[in-house]
Amino acid sequence: MSKAFTRESDDLPDRPSRPRLPSSLPPGAKNYLTPDGARRLREELDYLTQVERPRIAASPPQSEARRQLPGLDQRIHHLQNCLGSAVVVPPLVAPEERVRFGATITVRDRSGDETRYRIVGVDETDVDRGAVSWLSPIARALLNARAGQLVRFKFPSGDEELKVVNIAYE
Repeated sequence: MSKAFTRESDDLPDRPSRPRLPSSLPPGAKNYLTPDGARRLREELDYLTQVERPRIAASPPQSEARRQLPGLDQRIHHLQNCLGSAVVVPPLVAPEERVRFGATITVRDRSGDETRYRIVGVDETDVDRGAVSWLSPIARALLNARAGQLVRFKFPSGDEELKVVNIAYE
């Protein structure tokens, strides 16, 4: 083929495309979010689309910032998909005696140490804040438990019996 019929960009090596982030939800599972989680994801999406993306897109073509654009676009796309498929679960109005989605649960182990978990959506999981996915093993063990109940949970270090000390809803 004559060089006259090709674009200059055709001579450049192809950029490796980033793989799409797979959904961490099992097929058919609903994408539950707490109202706070949905708000935080919306705020992140707004920031990325209104501040970060325009700033990076204005960078020189061969700059390091410009190389971050595909990853940023992937995160934006992921957030759009998450929010587009989200089912925001409103907080419970009446006090609930059982552990449900959105609950903050305080448990005590055999040694007396207390740990707090909040059961949230898959996309708002943050272990540092104690926010665990409703699909996680610890959340599944705690769901439907009542205050004062003992719950058996298998940690990597072995089986543990946890006592549900408190259940609260925001």
